Amino acid sequence: MRRLRRTKIIATLGPASEDAATVERLHRAGVDVFRINMSHSTHDILRSRVEQIRAIEKSCGRPIGILADLQGPKLRVGAFADGAVMLKPGDIFTLDSDETPGDATRVFLPHPEILKPLQVGHTIILDDGKLRLRVIAETETAATTEVVVGGKLSNRKGVSLPDTIIPVSAMTPKDRSDLDAALDAGVDWIAVSFVQRPEDVAEVQKICRGRALVMAKIEKPQAVTRLIEIIEAADALMVARGDLGVEMPLEKVPGIQKQITRLARRYGKPVVVATQMLESMISSPVPTRAEVSDVSTAVFEGADAVMLSAESAAGQYPFEAVVTMNRIAEEVENDPNYYTILHNQRLDPEPTGADAIAAAARTVAETLDLKAIVAWTSSGSTGMRIARERPQIPIMALTTSLQTARRLALVWGIHSVIGPDPKNTGDMVSKGSAIAIRDGFAKAGDRIIMVAGVPFGTPGATNMLRIAFVGH
Repeated sequence: MRRLRRTKIIATLGPASEDAATVERLHRAGVDVFRINMSHSTHDILRSRVEQIRAIEKSCGRPIGILADLQGPKLRVGAFADGAVMLKPGDIFTLDSDETPGDATRVFLPHPEILKPLQVGHTIILDDGKLRLRVIAETETAATTEVVVGGKLSNRKGVSLPDTIIPVSAMTPKDRSDLDAALDAGVDWIAVSFVQRPEDVAEVQKICRGRALVMAKIEKPQAVTRLIEIIEAADALMVARGDLGVEMPLEKVPGIQKQITRLARRYGKPVVVATQMLESMISSPVPTRAEVSDVSTAVFEGADAVMLSAESAAGQYPFEAVVTMNRIAEEVENDPNYYTILHNQRLDPEPTGADAIAAAARTVAETLDLKAIVAWTSSGSTGMRIARERPQIPIMALTTSLQTARRLALVWGIHSVIGPDPKNTGDMVSKGSAIAIRDGFAKAGDRIIMVAGVPFGTPGATNMLRIAFVGH
């Protein structure tokens, strides 16, 4: 089950991938982390999914990551007397706090927290970008708008506010309940939707208390403006391009994807590129050329993981989608330009002992053409710091913690192995060598480099490099 690529694959589970045989087939085809979308999952479904994945993990013998994706606030208009209305450019249309069914001039907006911060000039987007309004007058109970892009508006369609900072938490009561259930079930990562500010991430971190790592989904313009603060607060990032493309001009999304990917790498935080990666494979066994190019771009950029959403959750070809994504990533990583691009993006290490040793390990390993970098890691941070360097040499993360191994399933280039801490440096060399041979990274007589913290088992104490001959 050793992967032949560094970029990880996340697949969303859904009706198309419900049974254990399909999930195991997807894992063997290349899925490293499974996503459970809490917008479509009850707590019972969540628990059964986790149990299913853990059973597959046991039978396959490789750690599998589980990501629970919280729904976040869903802002919607109310209902219309006739079920729908047609709005034309130039029409005046009001969103207000009156619960009466709407008509062609107004509709109820059941979110008082939206009406208050709206200001003249702000844009309101309805139904996933199909309609666009501009606020021309506002009070605390109503926003009068001019229709900029018209169309049909029906009951309870979604509302997006790209210009407005909404004074609500990213966590709804449903999210809080789902988060508690996910933590109880033992998931490894929590994805937070609707992030506008670092406090949204900190709120989830406080509840998790280290039981799961927190991934901030960047899907709102407000998050892009405070990106560095959010990166510092989160354990990982997701470029949620679907919602970003609704709230921002589509042509800006590729540049923002690059910006987020590079900043995340600078801070040593894993980054996932998501949404519509192989969208046509929901109904077609082969992707479009543009989709192949899109996935390739994310891999060339050095993203830690690429994600399948509806393709694996509800599509007709979930297995083929995973196989295709796996093939694309392998092909890109074998391209002579791949490591040139990653090398050109490399930044100076942070001024910490762990970063200095991670950078040194990469330099020594590449200079001497060693077979593997073997990192003994308790919390996973040593593995992440080495992955930040994007070495050409394979990374093995050896840990006593199954939880750490599962979390590292998301991180670029890391092959995790669970085992006891070494008793001394001699034991460290013999254990590391044996695993490197067993998992196909080296053979007797090859050289590897080991990174560890002494005393062994102390989190955050990375302070040692050792070059060793395998089998000696």
